[in-house]
Amino acid sequence: MVAKKKKKYSSGEGAQFMTRKAALKKLQLTLKDFRRICILKGIYPREPRNRKRAQKGAGGIKTLYHTKDIKFLLHEPIIWKLRELKVFQQKIRKARAMREYQKMKKYFRDYPEINIDHIVKERYPTFVDALRDLDDCLTLCFLFSTFPSLKRVPPDQSLLCRRLTVEFMHAVIAAKALRKVFVSVKGYYYQAELEGQTITWIVPHHFSFQPQSKDEVDFKIMSTFVEFYIMMLGFVNFKLYHSLNLVYPPKLTAAFNADTEKDLVDERVYVSERIAAMNISVARIAGANEVEELPEIDIFNTEDTDPQKLEEAKLEAEKVKKLKTMFKGLKFFINREVPREPLVFIIRCFGGEVSWDRNHFVGATFDETDESIAYQIVDRPTMDKQYLSRYYIQPQWVFDSVNTRSLLPINKYLMGAVLPPHLSPFVDKTKDQVYIPPEARALNDPNFKPLSEDGPSEEEIEEDSEEEKEEKEESEDEDAEKALTKQYQQEVEQDSQSEDESDDDIDPEKKKLAKEKKKAMAVTTGVTFKENPYQKEIEDKQAFRLREKLVRKKHRNLYKSMKAGQEKRKKDIWLLRKKRRLHDEKVKEENKVEKRKQKMQMLEAAST
Repeated sequence: MVAKKKKKYSSGEGAQFMTRKAALKKLQLTLKDFRRICILKGIYPREPRNRKRAQKGAGGIKTLYHTKDIKFLLHEPIIWKLRELKVFQQKIRKARAMREYQKMKKYFRDYPEINIDHIVKERYPTFVDALRDLDDCLTLCFLFSTFPSLKRVPPDQSLLCRRLTVEFMHAVIAAKALRKVFVSVKGYYYQAELEGQTITWIVPHHFSFQPQSKDEVDFKIMSTFVEFYIMMLGFVNFKLYHSLNLVYPPKLTAAFNADTEKDLVDERVYVSERIAAMNISVARIAGANEVEELPEIDIFNTEDTDPQKLEEAKLEAEKVKKLKTMFKGLKFFINREVPREPLVFIIRCFGGEVSWDRNHFVGATFDETDESIAYQIVDRPTMDKQYLSRYYIQPQWVFDSVNTRSLLPINKYLMGAVLPPHLSPFVDKTKDQVYIPPEARALNDPNFKPLSEDGPSEEEIEEDSEEEKEEKEESEDEDAEKALTKQYQQEVEQDSQSEDESDDDIDPEKKKLAKEKKKAMAVTTGVTFKENPYQKEIEDKQAFRLREKLVRKKHRNLYKSMKAGQEKRKKDIWLLRKKRRLHDEKVKEENKVEKRKQKMQMLEAAST
């Protein structure tokens, strides 16, 4: 009996993948609804190994999905809701065309809502899973919280993003979980540590909104992502607040609720404004205390434990403990030209008190005239009225102090001073081929001093002096060797002359033999053997090349790409060092010219 012929592309990659057109046909959805459900469920296109087989022999490049993912979507209850929405939209269009406005209002009132709670629980079964995937969620929610009302974005979405992001920042303040901060052109980078998970997000600068065309930015797709992220962030905030013994949704404490100002406005508006100010602590659950500090690291004497790693972990835990209370007991006042929200968030995360001008924003707790203010943050060259009881510093001091985990000296950050470079704390310390600027080296190594404006560093001076000493010693040794060889040659010549005079009476043949013996026994000036300092490196390279030839063929391309990456990184580091050296030399020359001008002006003033 002849076996049944197998149909082409019925197994293997041909059966594993499905085109988007086939997926739409199978799910009976429009492209718009298909995109929406894929975003909500976390399904994305795949790249096959062999595209021709995956596309069942079809040419071109098509969007492909896993067949199992599309089958998984078939059982999703949201699909039925999307079909209901389609029916309602048809009814609304028909009522509008027939001018039946009462029916249209009824359809809008009964419009079905999509509930995605079960999708969040399905994608993130545990709280830790949600925290691991919180980076993009926070970045997009903070971005949407700055948007005005847009045509393609639901009206309440921006307001909801703002409320949820403020709630999250209050949770970070209560947990004292902030670890790193950085300011760049894109915005403010923050890194927090919650439940042992590192979360990094970006908050954009507060600029006026620039309208974007549909071709540049697809707000509809972004809005669908935000729809899911809002639900996810709501769950995360709820869990965080309860783990920190805070009331959710956040409320003011009894002391602030008794304030007389709230009688002037709506209570809900008053509470939301004060919470958005982030200047006061939110209410705790009745009878609950503050969250206790993390316990000390337990040490178990086993064979696998590395004492060095344990010591490093202990030191890191001590540094974090000090960092949490770095600004404790200090009062800050923010001038109106300084961005308020990021600085309030950072200062409050580390135990400081902060306020601002009451006319600038609601929620100020003390005035500028308060004598207990330790630091006033300004971003202007001069001020007319200054208090002797406080320091006037620039905002960068706060960011740099957090990254160094200590209160930096303020002499470089005073009002009107030229600021030092703002170094990024997001550097992977495990990587060896990384350019480290001199300022970063100076922070890590107290003995290292970068090139100053006045002249070279102490290390460079020491290196130059050592080189000069070595050169002097070498020259002295060479002179001594030359003198000894010259003296020896003179003695040899004198001995040979005296022997020639005494041997005049001897036979010429005997003379010839004696001269040959002398030549054989003559002592010549010795030549010192200079060992090549690079000989060992050359031999090591030759041995390394031999080992390279032993790499298997299947790993050879990977090895080549790895070596190419190393060479590229070396070149980049060399270029950065060269740029820095040229820049330092240029600054040095400019300072010299400036000093000469000042001297000339002083001399001219003295002569007149």
